[in-house]
Amino acid sequence: MQNRLRIKAAALALAAAGALAWAADAMAQANEIFVPVLVYRTGPYAPNGVPWADGFVDYLKLVNERDGGINGVKIAFEECETGYATDRGVECYERLKSKKPVAYSPLSTGITYALTEKAPGDHIVLITAGYGRADSVDGSVFRWNFPLLGTYWDGADILVQHVKTKGSLKGKKIALVYHDSPYGKEPIEALQALSKKEGFHLLLLPVTHPGVEQKATWLQIRQQRPDYVFLWGWGVMNSTAIKEAIAVAYPRLQMYGVWWSGAEPDVVPAEQAAKGYNALALGHSAENDRPVHKDIMKYLYEKGKGTASDRKEVGQVLYNRGMLSAILTVESIRTAMKKYGNGVMTGDQVRWGAEHLNIDAGRIKQLGVDGMMVPVHTSCMDHGGAHSARIHTWDGSSWSYTSGMYTADYKLLRPLVEESATKYAKEKGISPVDCAKEK
Repeated sequence: MQNRLRIKAAALALAAAGALAWAADAMAQANEIFVPVLVYRTGPYAPNGVPWADGFVDYLKLVNERDGGINGVKIAFEECETGYATDRGVECYERLKSKKPVAYSPLSTGITYALTEKAPGDHIVLITAGYGRADSVDGSVFRWNFPLLGTYWDGADILVQHVKTKGSLKGKKIALVYHDSPYGKEPIEALQALSKKEGFHLLLLPVTHPGVEQKATWLQIRQQRPDYVFLWGWGVMNSTAIKEAIAVAYPRLQMYGVWWSGAEPDVVPAEQAAKGYNALALGHSAENDRPVHKDIMKYLYEKGKGTASDRKEVGQVLYNRGMLSAILTVESIRTAMKKYGNGVMTGDQVRWGAEHLNIDAGRIKQLGVDGMMVPVHTSCMDHGGAHSARIHTWDGSSWSYTSGMYTADYKLLRPLVEESATKYAKEKGISPVDCAKEK
């Protein structure tokens, strides 16, 4: 009898402890803003995915450690491994949405495509800084997508602008070596429009996931001898492409990567042979000496709280990209608070904040990223907020800027955006909002 009473008492104590823990967790969740972090720290895309994730998480930690959160409201976050697979990305989204997230950064155009249909019903913002759907710039249709800083159509136009400075493109050949996925296919429509405008011949050369087999692709390049190669790769595909270019003696000086094909993991494997390779820089390169980097070292790494396994990663290209993505997420939340008051924001409120970003030069300096980010001004008509980039070039040991800032030509691109957005709206039965009435 006494044993039974003891067992019953123990069971009641465990149940009470569990209930208290659940209540404490629920209370903490009610006082925090939850930001999921979709990552890929494993698989063939890990060399590029890891530094982005480290930069993103470090900035969220910094805001909590240095500032006590966003206007006093702490940020809660949780990583979920996608392996860059769309189905796993959707699984992460579905699993974490019960925690009332306000914004996702999918870090995959394929995952973004899948979540674009889910986010409106769940009232969750998709911040796709430098990736995602190019037509989601049109906020009248894509209410929850924010392709901040630049789209792949911006990147395609800016690359053409840059190579055009070297002479007329009429009659020239440009090869697009691209990851055979939604990501790699995104720039094609813009490049086809640009080929008609500028008179160059566009060669489309898809590369199958994950991109380690490219010999046939580069044999075609050796035969065709395009004047320029635009690389739209990711993960091991990038370093493989550079090695194959070396094997067929294609000049690295005539190669230009998109901003996801221009980081240390892409060039270091080829060592000095990658010298002269160029890529778009999405406002930033490998700056590691800005005030934000010093704060990350002070508040995180000197206290053993940093995310990267090696602090030398802080300030690398993709670390900075992840960090800036987190900054944009935090600033969207902060902007929402200016309207709705300090507290835990809802997805609807953060959507308003993301659509009313006004990150000017003064604010960029306050954020500690001066020289790494162009001003961002979003609106219902423009969910991108910025459409500029420049070129940086690998000198064998480091990146350096080799051009001024270019801005994408929206006289050319805006009609493409509106045509594509209108088509999507009709397919999905979406009634576009009147941006003139949005405040």
